[in-house]
Amino acid sequence: MSRAEMDALGWDSCDVILVTGDAYIDHPSFGMALVGRLLEAQGFRVGIIAQPDWLSAEAFRVLGKPNLYFGVTAGNMDSMVNRYTADRKIRSDDAYTPNGEPNKRPDRTVTVYAQRAREAFPDVPVIIGSIEASLRRIAHYDYWSDKVRRSVLPDSKADMLLFGNAERALVDLTHRLASGENIKDIRNLRGTAFMVPQGWLPGDDWGVHNSTRVDVPGKVDAHHDPYAMAQEDKSACATDNAQPKEVVKPIRIMSREERLAMAKEKHDKTVVRLPSYETVSTDPVMYAHTSRVFHLESNPGNARAMVQAHGERDVWLNPPPLPLAMDEMDGVYDMNYARAPHPSYGKAKIPAWDMIRFSVNIMRGCFGGCTFCSITEHEGRIIQSRSEPSILREIEHIRDKTKGFTGTISDMGGPTANMYRLACKDKAIEESCRRLSCVYPTICVNLGTDHSKLISLYRKARAIPGIKKVLISSGLRYDLAVRSPEYVKELVTHHVGGLLKIAPEHTEEGTLSKMMKPGIGAYDEFKEMFDRFSLEAGKKQYLIPYFIAAHPGTTDEDMLNLALWLKKNNFKLDQVQTFMPTPMAMATTMYYSRKNPLKKVTADSEIVETAKSGKVRRSHKAFLRYQDPANWPILRETLVKMGRGDLIGNGDRHLVPSWQASEDGGLAAGERKRQTSGAGTLDKFAAAPKRKTERALAPTPFIAPESKVRPSILATIKTKPKAAPVAKAGARRK
Repeated sequence: MSRAEMDALGWDSCDVILVTGDAYIDHPSFGMALVGRLLEAQGFRVGIIAQPDWLSAEAFRVLGKPNLYFGVTAGNMDSMVNRYTADRKIRSDDAYTPNGEPNKRPDRTVTVYAQRAREAFPDVPVIIGSIEASLRRIAHYDYWSDKVRRSVLPDSKADMLLFGNAERALVDLTHRLASGENIKDIRNLRGTAFMVPQGWLPGDDWGVHNSTRVDVPGKVDAHHDPYAMAQEDKSACATDNAQPKEVVKPIRIMSREERLAMAKEKHDKTVVRLPSYETVSTDPVMYAHTSRVFHLESNPGNARAMVQAHGERDVWLNPPPLPLAMDEMDGVYDMNYARAPHPSYGKAKIPAWDMIRFSVNIMRGCFGGCTFCSITEHEGRIIQSRSEPSILREIEHIRDKTKGFTGTISDMGGPTANMYRLACKDKAIEESCRRLSCVYPTICVNLGTDHSKLISLYRKARAIPGIKKVLISSGLRYDLAVRSPEYVKELVTHHVGGLLKIAPEHTEEGTLSKMMKPGIGAYDEFKEMFDRFSLEAGKKQYLIPYFIAAHPGTTDEDMLNLALWLKKNNFKLDQVQTFMPTPMAMATTMYYSRKNPLKKVTADSEIVETAKSGKVRRSHKAFLRYQDPANWPILRETLVKMGRGDLIGNGDRHLVPSWQASEDGGLAAGERKRQTSGAGTLDKFAAAPKRKTERALAPTPFIAPESKVRPSILATIKTKPKAAPVAKAGARRK
């Protein structure tokens, strides 16, 4: 962090300098600490520059010149997601900065930091990584500039990009650089991407497959005439036009094992050429095709290298990194972390640290494949789990070393709470599988869903002396949980602190199919178990569902039906989210291209309509908070436009009330403007003039146009009758 610390350690220089957009917290949940400790354990001297001033290169010279390379990351979050809301408005705080202070990192942090590091020491290699770099390794749609941008590699001028959880690649790369290898000669590490001359191949024995051979997007070239004995061009000379002399090759009978070995060798030495940046930036169909092929080549067991032209050079992507084995995961998390922010921050509060300091990460990866989520693209589909002893040791470290611990573990999970040690039943099947999700449209028959190892871990964790409670706060995959009623009972009885957050995301099948999420029936099944086991435990506990507004494929009718479902089930959500297109996600492909990459993509394939205008996105979000008076004006307008004015009124069968005097004038300002424009138009929102002898006139209520559509489904709701203030003698009880 500083020259003074280097002097105290007796260092004259650092081997590696890591630059991050986050405050430095020495805890395994923060990627910079994990990478730093990993390299330190390999014998390298690691310096860290956290949240430098990016306006000049001086801040990047503070620790001197690194002997091997600069490692650049935006931090735990993509910088654009960190800095902007789904409405592209700048956020007022940053959870990864002391005291939540905003504007401590630039837009597209990886690109800016890499350029400054290059400016500081032009001859030092620059290596970029983390989720921001990982999700931008090929040409991608950028929501914030509303265009397709190039790979982050040519923009950042970096020498290499490490994507995913690339611990192996990082360690191997660092050792090879330390032994004197030139970074431009290191081309065979999984989980790496780099720029090469156009047409470059690792060797003469490599072949190229055009991506259209993986998934044909359009016109296919005509087959050659197999009966043609000579070239059709009659002007060619006789030598060229003659049939070539037949080459006789002896027949070789090969065993099945030999054939498979040859096929695997050919597969491993084949690169898939994706459509160029110039093509996908102007052709949405080819962009969607590229997205589909990219995701089909994501399984480390069978993924091939990919290449994409950017002008006169190519971006080369090696296959994804192989998942870490359990002992390797333990090694990463068992290192000697200080488990605290750097002392230079003093008493400053860092919100992200406060959130996770009493939590334990037990696994990584997710085989759910939700199209709006980036976990699969970054961490992969294969679940990587820690051992029980490693996890239990960390809980003891929290108990003994973390300041302020009162006995409650706030979370014990990961990207998904209940995927711990779940895997394909057959390794060979896992390595050959090309499904985009193991649980959609149904749970794969080859997926193990036994939760017994997780139950055992829960029981041992809460039995540790000094541990009063172990809560589960990570997202729960409830369609998996219902396969193990014993797990649901264990969870509900011992590990829910009154509220459990889960994410159905939507209720309508059209939207759920674009998300690759299960139907709402799976939620109902889980809720029945949750309520039953809560009752048996003698606890009042509640499910808090999460939903997404304006997801690709969502119509106004879909959002209305979701709002009606919320009201029918008496849900009044406090926090809701609008879909944000993040780089490389398949839902982002739908948003940009209006094509569905979950199926074969052609010019005539399925069109995916998406809410893009600010007003429609606001109305979709408003449906999720139908109870908020601030949303009533836009909901009234939307319902009238949809021909559902029958849902506007002050009864239990209505979704939003007619305008009433109790509404704050400011909240109805937009509606006032729409309904009071034009000469001679009565402003029904204005207070009537008061006279000494009569009361003010009551405001005119909002009257919806007459609707001929079917009655509201809210008619099926059985409202609770109001209790009489005093029961008369002899009256019958209801």
